[in-house]
Amino acid sequence: MSEKKLLILNKKQISQKIDRMAYQVWEDNMHEEEIVIAGIADCGFTLAKRIKEVLERISGLKVLLMRISLDKNSSHLKASTDIPVEDCSGKAVVLADDVLNSGRTLAYGMGVFLNIPLTKLRTMVLVDRSHRIFPVSTDYTGLEISTVLREHVDVVLDDEGENDAVYLR
Repeated sequence: MSEKKLLILNKKQISQKIDRMAYQVWEDNMHEEEIVIAGIADCGFTLAKRIKEVLERISGLKVLLMRISLDKNSSHLKASTDIPVEDCSGKAVVLADDVLNSGRTLAYGMGVFLNIPLTKLRTMVLVDRSHRIFPVSTDYTGLEISTVLREHVDVVLDDEGENDAVYLR
């Protein structure tokens, strides 16, 4: 039995959303010398890489890219990063993920930075489903969509960008 999928963002639309969010990040951080884009593995990190590429093309900002790996099923924070979290000290950080549903993943992602003095911490998602359980909000959102709980949003972002799509099933 095949599941019915509805395309809600195609490759071009995703690219436009990423460009718009990158401009918003730049506008919010024009006076910063360096910012950190921290992407939650896997799709959040791919989104972070894309944002970094656009920011470096349109601005003079120095952008440090960080990958955060989380155990999303744990009842407490279990996270690792590919660069030391201390490298973010005194900088603005943008935490990126693909979909905001309950808010647990973003809350855990923010927990990584709790003991680090940052100039600011912002959040970014490609798709916000608005089913929050945790008190988490986004500063930069590609698309906000109203869904019912039994629906699922699938984000496909590959390294080359050839098969990018967002589906509702």
